[in-house]
Amino acid sequence: MMFEEKLITDLRVGHYVIKITKQHGNFSLSSEGHIKSQGVIEHLKHKGVEAVLIDPSKTRHANSKIPERKLLIKEVKQAKDIFDKSKEIQKKVFADAQMGVPLDLEPVIEITNKSVDAIFNNPESLACVVNIREKDEYLLEHSVSVAIYMAIFARYLEIEKSIVQELSIGAFLHDVGKIMVPDEILNKPGKLTDEEFEIMKTHANHSIEIIKKTPNISPLSLEVAALHHEKINGQGYPNQVKGDAVTQYGRMIAICDIFDALTADRVYKEGFTHVKAFAILRELAALNHLDESLVNRFIKCSGVFPVGSLVELKSKKVAIVEQRNPKEPLKPKVKSFYSAKHKHYIAPQEVDLKKSNDEIVKGVRAKDLNLDMNKIVEMLLMQG
Repeated sequence: MMFEEKLITDLRVGHYVIKITKQHGNFSLSSEGHIKSQGVIEHLKHKGVEAVLIDPSKTRHANSKIPERKLLIKEVKQAKDIFDKSKEIQKKVFADAQMGVPLDLEPVIEITNKSVDAIFNNPESLACVVNIREKDEYLLEHSVSVAIYMAIFARYLEIEKSIVQELSIGAFLHDVGKIMVPDEILNKPGKLTDEEFEIMKTHANHSIEIIKKTPNISPLSLEVAALHHEKINGQGYPNQVKGDAVTQYGRMIAICDIFDALTADRVYKEGFTHVKAFAILRELAALNHLDESLVNRFIKCSGVFPVGSLVELKSKKVAIVEQRNPKEPLKPKVKSFYSAKHKHYIAPQEVDLKKSNDEIVKGVRAKDLNLDMNKIVEMLLMQG
């Protein structure tokens, strides 16, 4: 039987711990067993445990079995604080880039590490915040959201946490070069002309140059940013990287980048529903722009109806998705809060669609029903 030593920083909920192998204390386990919560891991850290021996054959969270648990309101609030702070830091990053000042990586590392920690504790909370965000500052929010999607996806693929942190930094900075694109092109409503698109594409070169000059940036973070617009068929930009030269991480950020761009609301364009965005990702994979296997895994990771997305039920109620159901993706746990029939808010009610006669008719957007997403979030937080 092959046991494996794990650093406490790499220990996950669902791992089966045999014994402590390294510590700066004299703490002892009462028995072998599964790690049942992040709190247990934090307790072991507090006791000075540095490494443990696990039995990988008994791990409970393979790719398709990441533990699902009820989304806690306080975690959503904490995640919203992280998202808002990320936007503040992103604003400073863009300002420094515009002035030609080397980027200060320290606050970026600090906030992306907080995001990654939150995602490893409960990926649903930050995913929820990305889905329910106000979407009023696209440039800032897009980079923050792509970093979050990248970390959630990497966590789902069980990539080592220290690598996830580097990927998240690269994703956070991937569009910094857009600050060099003239506003009239960057924010133009409607389709760009061929000439304008060529100018828009230069943002990728600017991003690479700015990130290269950033003190202490890791090669992995640079790789992620440099590849975010490359396509497997070699028709991407800025360097027409092709085939296997587009690394797994480059393929991942391309998916995350396009997905957020498709679903985000902008001044001149309403975002697509998640279901429509997933269909477009599959179309791009069929054209060999994106990695088909990774697209399918991204969709499975996100869920057909992701946490934080709005759905209309057969009962004519509108609900927010609170918890996915991996075995039956069309039957998540939701919280209804609005009557589409009578067009008014109702007392929020939790509904487990796996145990209910009600069912999802379609995904909807707040704007489809003239709803204020801020009001919805405020109401749900007060309910919590």
